[in-house]
Amino acid sequence: MYIIVVGAGTIGSQVIELVTREQNEVVVIEENPERANAVSRDYDCLVVNADATEKETLEQASADGADAIIATTEEDAVNIMVLLLARDIGIPSLVSVVQNPDHMNLFRQLGANVLENPQRLIAEYLVRAVQRPSIKDFMSLGGGAEVFEITVTDEGPVAGKTLSEAGEAGLLPDGVLVIAIERDGNIVTPRGDTEIRAGDLATVFSRDGVTDPVMRQFTGSS
Repeated sequence: MYIIVVGAGTIGSQVIELVTREQNEVVVIEENPERANAVSRDYDCLVVNADATEKETLEQASADGADAIIATTEEDAVNIMVLLLARDIGIPSLVSVVQNPDHMNLFRQLGANVLENPQRLIAEYLVRAVQRPSIKDFMSLGGGAEVFEITVTDEGPVAGKTLSEAGEAGLLPDGVLVIAIERDGNIVTPRGDTEIRAGDLATVFSRDGVTDPVMRQFTGSS
């Protein structure tokens, strides 16, 4: 893919590392000369040291041939302007960081895929790791729903039961689905006769999020 990354700050530099590692054709637009030089030195990509809110800069980056643009600056106004220009040019995929949640709908109206306030999400992740150490990873969805990974323990009521048995016993209430199981390095696609075992890393969808009752079914505690 041909990807344009706007901004080479804390978030942008991580994005640049990822997209260049995967052998994409990458152009980075960074207005700060020191950051631009650092990216040019450290990564195999073209760097444009200019203001991305000017159409001439995007034209210099051959934006009309880009598959995607990722705006990562710390200013929502800058990211919005970049996406407006990118949309007018016709870049198919628009992606942006959103610093202020109040601006989320505006970004979505532009047709952008968005990541809300990454600093807050990181803080939330760290707090969750302290509060619920058995949760290995999680993703918040709309309406309070979450997808999370949890390690099943011997004390969890679902351990040793098939999904059908757990459902019949009321251990997996409505709105809770086991969507994948990792066992001994292999991924098991769960079916009704799939047994949940202690030590399994279960990927779970919960309509009401990671609640204490849901946690208890897998670990015996909250």
